[in-house]
Amino acid sequence: MEKVAIDIEQTALLLKLLSDKTRLTMLKLLETNACCVCEFVDIFQMSQPAISQHLRKLRDAGIVREERSGQWIFYALSAKHPAHPLIKLILAEVEPQDDKIQQLIESGKRINCQ
Repeated sequence: MEKVAIDIEQTALLLKLLSDKTRLTMLKLLETNACCVCEFVDIFQMSQPAISQHLRKLRDAGIVREERSGQWIFYALSAKHPAHPLIKLILAEVEPQDDKIQQLIESGKRINCQ
């Protein structure tokens, strides 16, 4: 399979999006877990509009995808993004964030959206 180079503009946009601590943490969580807005509200202790704004930027860039389940929208990392291999390389170097999901499970909020 031939490796396709990523456009410099796309790469700059990607790195700008990943330079935000909240969005980078979101992506690390989404690497292994689909999450909904309400879970991110609990994890980051931020308002729903602020969380939605971060997710909108990631979605508009094609880095995350939405999956509807009833009235809830879950977000996951998109493998279709041209820079997905680069995103995975970056996320591989970021410390695990699984403790945040574990805290949601222990507090009973992990299944709150379903």
